[in-house]
Amino acid sequence: MEYISTRGKDGPLSFENALLNGLARDGGLYLPTSWPSFSASEIRAMRGKPYVEMAGQIMSRFTDGELHEDQITKMAADAYRSFTHKEIAPLKAMEQDIHVLELFYGPTIAFKDYAMQFLSRAFDAALSRQNRQAVILGATSGDTGSAALEAFRGREAVDVFILFPEGRVSPVQQKQMTSVRDAGVHAIAVKGDFDDCQALVKACFNDAAFRDQVGLSAVNSINWARLMPQIVYYFTSALAVGAPDKPVAFSVPTGNFGNVFAGWVAMQMGLPVERFIVSSNRNDILTRFFENGVMERRDVHPSLSPSMDIQVSSNFERLLFELLGRDGKAVADAMQNFAEMGRFSVEDKVLQSALQVFSGYCLDDTGTTAEIKRCFDMHNYLIDPHSAVGLAAARNARAENLVDKDTPIISLACAHPAKFPDAVHHASGQMPALPAGLADLMSREEQMLKVPNDMAAVQKLVLEHRRG
Repeated sequence: MEYISTRGKDGPLSFENALLNGLARDGGLYLPTSWPSFSASEIRAMRGKPYVEMAGQIMSRFTDGELHEDQITKMAADAYRSFTHKEIAPLKAMEQDIHVLELFYGPTIAFKDYAMQFLSRAFDAALSRQNRQAVILGATSGDTGSAALEAFRGREAVDVFILFPEGRVSPVQQKQMTSVRDAGVHAIAVKGDFDDCQALVKACFNDAAFRDQVGLSAVNSINWARLMPQIVYYFTSALAVGAPDKPVAFSVPTGNFGNVFAGWVAMQMGLPVERFIVSSNRNDILTRFFENGVMERRDVHPSLSPSMDIQVSSNFERLLFELLGRDGKAVADAMQNFAEMGRFSVEDKVLQSALQVFSGYCLDDTGTTAEIKRCFDMHNYLIDPHSAVGLAAARNARAENLVDKDTPIISLACAHPAKFPDAVHHASGQMPALPAGLADLMSREEQMLKVPNDMAAVQKLVLEHRRG
């Protein structure tokens, strides 16, 4: 399997090099040159297999010739050994044939663990083969950072620097990042919002001299290998509700578009998906795109669901590449317009193609609070604010007949409610407790660095603190 850039000027290259590069050298994002697929009978035969075996079977389609199925299965078994639920990604049935996919049983109790724990092992294998060191630079709106720092702590070949927006993550999210004190891992507070952090990361990658000097790589979802493990739980959950013999729909709380794009890839691989409901908070850039075909950046507004406080959804570029017939120049032109003017648009036929499978939905803080309360009152079940947005969107899709009445809807629960205790307590009257392994989290000593919203300052910090 070879990989190319969405902007047409980088690749083809191997999976390993796409993994270690992270962001393409032309500023684009890597994708496989073609989509592997499973037949309905092959998908049906997956039913009942252990999660780690399915991970090996599915992900090996993207690494053939480099990482074999048995190697990936072993890596997945090691990655998910610490997860606290035997099913790894279990489903909980709700009303109206809606199911919640619980993705919070990893060490940082958020869905990013599913990818990050695997990714750290993939990095170890690749760096060992190439006998080299790497500097990982990433941006987070909360969950990616803690998952990355936890996954890469103690690894000698990697230094990790995670930028997060100062004062714009939950106290639990911040403490999960700043209490990791191993050598080589650094939580960095930036004066700005998540989009500023993400822009700093991309700017550092686009500085070729700096990139080569420190051996820069990425673990944000701009890295293709971050999305690969997320494809797996789309398959496992869909099989649990009847796929491939019946279609399924997914409601996905979305900021950077990576998680929902992983679902779209699962569909390309043969999973019968009727619809993806792209669920946003008040930062509704994606909802607006699916309404009018215009991607237009506006100010980022803080919300009860801070991991979705985003107005630049980087992974949407991957879908745009597909919608535009894999025309790298057209994508590059659109992204240049977005960078310079804060907007781009697509032709109506392109929008209509997207609307065949995607719908946009947004929910403000008042609605989010109401959904948390409704879910607790009706089901005695606590959900975090991001999951509440997704669940409300799923119910809305059912009510408005956006999904066939016989099609199960799976709503992704991307974080444990204890990550956002104040919002959950305010809505439900219940204070969610942290899992046992994190019970002392808020008393742990913090360690973090601070930088202004300036690329030179970030680069100086990396050069001063890296071990290589």
